[in-house]
Amino acid sequence: MIYLLFPDLSMIGHGLGAAGGLEAIACIKAITTGWLHPTINQDNLEPEVDIDTVPNVKKQHEVNVAISNSFGFGGHNSVVAFAPYKP
Repeated sequence: MIYLLFPDLSMIGHGLGAAGGLEAIACIKAITTGWLHPTINQDNLEPEVDIDTVPNVKKQHEVNVAISNSFGFGGHNSVVAFAPYKP
C-alpha cells in the first residue's frame, strides 16, 4: 500500500470555516481525476520522512480512498473518508 500526503494549505492558505469544504473538494477531485496537487515550497524534507509528500509538482496516481482531517478552533475536529461510488 502506498501512502501519499498532499495538503492543500500550502497552495490556498487557511480557509478558516471553509477549510474542510475545500479539502473535501480536493479529495474528491483526486479520486475522480487521479491528479494529486503538490505541496508547494517544500525544498528540504527531513531524511526520516518516508511518506511521499508530492513536493512542488503535481503527480498522476490512482486514488482509491482519500481521508480529510479537519481540526477547528475550540476543539472541533472531524475526519471524513471518501471513496468512489461503485454500484
